[in-house]
Amino acid sequence: MTDTSTALSPVFVHPTADVEEGAYVGDGTKVWHLAHIRSSARVGAGCVIGRNVYVDAGVTVGDLVKIQNNVSVYQGVTLEDEVFVGPCVVFTNDLRPRTQNPDWTVSPTLVRRGASIGANATLVCGIEVGAYAMVAAGSVVTRDVPPYQLVAGNPARPLGWVDARGEVVSRDPGTRPAGLDLG
Repeated sequence: MTDTSTALSPVFVHPTADVEEGAYVGDGTKVWHLAHIRSSARVGAGCVIGRNVYVDAGVTVGDLVKIQNNVSVYQGVTLEDEVFVGPCVVFTNDLRPRTQNPDWTVSPTLVRRGASIGANATLVCGIEVGAYAMVAAGSVVTRDVPPYQLVAGNPARPLGWVDARGEVVSRDPGTRPAGLDLG
């Protein structure tokens, strides 16, 4: 189901995209080529869902989120408002993947408001990326990332701190600068 109740900001779904019955897509959201949004997924208002993006059943995507091309957002992942997900980012949801595992459970991942995940980054499940944190392109995130922290590498390590606009404000990873709003 798409929400098209506002004539000023209709939902756009490209003809090649598949939005399943029972999915919610908020006003002003654009769903591009070959994207697939599963039933019971919730995508907020004003989002951009890029080409070949998969949003699994039960996933929550906040308002004003941008998910670039070729990203799969699997069950257990929550993206809060204003999150940026770069192209080819990988989210996982299984800490011990096997083809046959009757005891399998989803390990949730939470990406807080305003965080940015760079292209080709991998987020191992069971972590939280803090508000306005920045994950550099190609990073492999295996641990929680505090709010406003900049991380990079494999495994991702702290490199400093960014402000709400993404500007680096400190290259001292050990000391959070005064004045970064954690609200």
